[in-house]
Amino acid sequence: MKSLGDICNAVRDDLERRNAARDQAIVLSRQLIRHCSETIRAIHRRDWDGADAKLEVVTSGAAELKAVVRGYPDLYHTGYTQDALKEVAEAFITRAIIGGQALPAAAELEIESATYLKGLGEAATELRRFILDIMRRADGHSAEAERLLQVMDDIYDQLVTFDFPDALTHGLRRQTDVVRGVLERTRGDLTQSLRQQKLQDALQRFESQLDADDNGE
Repeated sequence: MKSLGDICNAVRDDLERRNAARDQAIVLSRQLIRHCSETIRAIHRRDWDGADAKLEVVTSGAAELKAVVRGYPDLYHTGYTQDALKEVAEAFITRAIIGGQALPAAAELEIESATYLKGLGEAATELRRFILDIMRRADGHSAEAERLLQVMDDIYDQLVTFDFPDALTHGLRRQTDVVRGVLERTRGDLTQSLRQQKLQDALQRFESQLDADDNGE
């Protein structure tokens, strides 16, 4: 029979190992989030090679993080670990959407279902930045902006169907509300841009007609 001292020493050893894993997981989570942000910035620049290279770093970083917390379910499911993996999902999903590729599944990314869905929601809100970038161009509107808006709409339509307790989805309902707000603002901005473009086109046609009439006199 073990003494109280032996029992407590075993518990202490376990907590020390767990604490070391926690410290390492926090560092790796921060690094992983930074790599994901760098990936999305590369996607914004349409630097596909750079984005894909960053995604390789993200993949290895996610694997390292999961290896550190393997055996410690509480550390795996804690906020900093799942937040980092959510960013991983967002980076891969954003790359697929902007590049016109098939979306990666949660199982393919080896990410928990709720975390994947929250990453999907974050990717939807990220699309607003891409649409605004398109609207700032000379044409102010394009089929690509319409496509991205439709993707945002499709994602929202799917997210609202996940009516499960927050204990299972971990804030997905709030994330879905954010997506709805961003979607509505983006749709309004894009509609206004389209109207302005149509007005400009009409004015240009009118001016061209006036010039033609003047030259014909």
